[in-house]
Amino acid sequence: MVFDFLVIGAGMAGVSLADALAACARVALVEAEPHPGYHATGRSAALFVPSYGSATFRALTRASAPFLRSPPAQYFPQSLLAPRGALHIARSDQQARFAANLEELRSSGSRLELLSPAGARERIPLLRPAYLAHAAYEPDVDDIDVSALLQGFLRRARARGVRVLFGARIGTPRFLSEAWHVELGGERLSARVLVNAAGAWAEELGRACGAAPLGLRPLRRTAALIDAPEGVAVSGWPALFDVEEQFYVKPEAGRLLVSPADEEPMPAGDAYADDLTVALAVERIQQALELDVQRVRHNWAGLRTFARDREPVIGFDPSVAGLFWYAGQGGYGIQTAPAAAQLAAALARGEGVPAQIAAEGVSARAVAPARLR
Repeated sequence: MVFDFLVIGAGMAGVSLADALAACARVALVEAEPHPGYHATGRSAALFVPSYGSATFRALTRASAPFLRSPPAQYFPQSLLAPRGALHIARSDQQARFAANLEELRSSGSRLELLSPAGARERIPLLRPAYLAHAAYEPDVDDIDVSALLQGFLRRARARGVRVLFGARIGTPRFLSEAWHVELGGERLSARVLVNAAGAWAEELGRACGAAPLGLRPLRRTAALIDAPEGVAVSGWPALFDVEEQFYVKPEAGRLLVSPADEEPMPAGDAYADDLTVALAVERIQQALELDVQRVRHNWAGLRTFARDREPVIGFDPSVAGLFWYAGQGGYGIQTAPAAAQLAAALARGEGVPAQIAAEGVSARAVAPARLR
């Protein structure tokens, strides 16, 4: 059987796109790991932040919101979002950066409420008075149920006839007789279009297909889970962001997820947390919050892959026939998945940008791989 599309990579990007394509095409989805979402998807901070990212990512986030708030009941829970809110804070020496950050957030359409230091401590009582000088609250930030979103897309993809193969490492792709062919053990899969949704491995897969490099870079992001102080209920706290993106904190199952918001260039692979980076996260958090961290419960890292301009890469390669890029989602691939998959599916079918996505200001040119050549 020759498929219309062969999607390589079953993170959130690959699974959601396979689902979108399968509405009117024959699709195969191949993943090297034994289960979907093993790498970046499974290590996400699981936040929906409409003000986060470039103009294109913000537009795709807005376009994704209706789906996330009311997804198809047959495959997804009633809602994939839960209210969280976000508190942006700054020290006195960060006043200029705080003002610039507020202007940027407001220009993105975000609702903001300026708070006094006392007002900020009402939301997060452990904020150190000597540290905190400025604060703003962003109400339209939610938690995302990442697992439910991924599994919902996968269930619907299978119902639409997608052939799914996990634990399947492909050989070098070959383009012969107007189709791509890959070997999986003793089996060959063939498709008119090969979709590169390989995440941190996208550049590597592109080279194997004969494409010139696009300059995609995997950057490591570290996170850790620490205990909340005894007797302190943190589940109702908003997410906490330093105005210079030096750290963030998010309540997680009665504990605190903390990160130094690092972006360390790394080769594609199974990322692991560095002990010094975890220690840096703890140090920064303890400067801002009245915490005495005795131990780290768990730590991990994921690779967030960016193009040079930090915009998504969605479209056909300008030089290699039948090679479609769906990469460079950075840290925004979860919250943009519903709309980004619909955009990618339309472009892969040779159609224009869907009207509801174009209305948010997204153009095919802004995301095309050719811009990076």
